[in-house]
Amino acid sequence: MTTAAYELAQVNLARLKFPLDSPELKDFVDHLDPVNADAEAAGGFVWRLQSDGGDATDIPVFGDEWLIVNMSVWRDTDALVAFMYQGRHREMLARRREWFEKVAEAMTALWWVPAGHRPTVEEAEARVLHLRTNGPTPQAFTLRTTFPPSP
Repeated sequence: MTTAAYELAQVNLARLKFPLDSPELKDFVDHLDPVNADAEAAGGFVWRLQSDGGDATDIPVFGDEWLIVNMSVWRDTDALVAFMYQGRHREMLARRREWFEKVAEAMTALWWVPAGHRPTVEEAEARVLHLRTNGPTPQAFTLRTTFPPSP
């Protein structure tokens, strides 16, 4: 099968230092809509998880109210990397330690999905747990250690 038969799913979890409605997180919250709009306009963007509020900050993950989830699907790793390290997203990434706890365990996972598949939070949780247990494999990997799609 060709790469076009697959798309790249990514999940990124973050443990908040403060409640989302706190003054300490105001800059982060204020940038959610513009950064999400930038993602949607980026080359290679396919889909992102969102609730009725337009982002995913109120979608529970691992039953932990201090964790927030960001999940999206991209054409490939190049498209994801190109978005991550430019513009507003890069600026917000540089400030992540202001808003989120530093966590030792894996909080980000990537995996290939059949084109058109939209992953669930439960699927993302399983991929993160797989990565934590097994390290990078074709089932769950990182940008540092990637795998090609496989049928």
